[in-house]
Amino acid sequence: MKFAQLGPVGEEIPVVFDGDTAHDLRGVTARIDGAFLATGLADVQRLLEAGQLPELPGASAMRIGAPIARPSAIVCVGMNYAAHAAESGSAPPEHMVIFNKLPNTIAGPNDVVVVPRDSEKTDWEVELGIVIGKRASYIPSRADAEEYIAGFVLVNDLSERTWQIDISGGQWGKGKSAPGFSPTGPWLVTRDSIDAQNVRLRSSVNGQARQNSSTADMIFSIAHIVHELSQYMVLEPGDLVLTGTPEGVALSGRFPYIAAGDVVELEIEGLGAQRQEYVAYTEVH
Repeated sequence: MKFAQLGPVGEEIPVVFDGDTAHDLRGVTARIDGAFLATGLADVQRLLEAGQLPELPGASAMRIGAPIARPSAIVCVGMNYAAHAAESGSAPPEHMVIFNKLPNTIAGPNDVVVVPRDSEKTDWEVELGIVIGKRASYIPSRADAEEYIAGFVLVNDLSERTWQIDISGGQWGKGKSAPGFSPTGPWLVTRDSIDAQNVRLRSSVNGQARQNSSTADMIFSIAHIVHELSQYMVLEPGDLVLTGTPEGVALSGRFPYIAAGDVVELEIEGLGAQRQEYVAYTEVH
């Protein structure tokens, strides 16, 4: 199944798609959140197959919001593609590199992004996002990890590299959590609808290709990530786990960083595409 949230910021309507038709889920849930993901997927499948979910009029003209409500946590894996680690000046990690983003960085996939005040090194990162479907703590094995996953999303893990690296104090959080720094969606696709460990990721800036890789090239697999994280923390339903970005970012030195006026486009096969226009910071923001 393929879920989305459509409408103005703060007033998004949860929907499920049948082909290109969006069906209104307000009779089932107010939002695509952890509580719904933990208990409601089977009900939606049944209602959809029975033709009991109404079509949402005008859905195609609505703003696309993030397909998940604000999670309790965004947990990220750094340098999970060997070529990206190399372009960052690092060897491939022996152990997973973990950092967090603030949940309030979540934004719609096509929302305008404000380049943060005084930023000179805002960078794009196309990533596969894992959405947790049930409480995950001490998962017994990697083979068991899949049952804790509700589905997958496309995310742009935007980063400010000066703040992340040069003045970081040894942690990455400063460069990861500016407003709007996690454009998410357009869809949440359930785990049974996609082979997420073997899909292509792409990004471009102003129509020029930047990243082009496959999730098959991850150092730590989806199952490895979810299993290992559960040994150190509790993942709640609706939480978002970002799995790393492939090579082709501005940090490599091969491309300029994002500036006001730029357009960044990202795509993951089966998970849709994003298009963000970037504007300069002003005090009104």
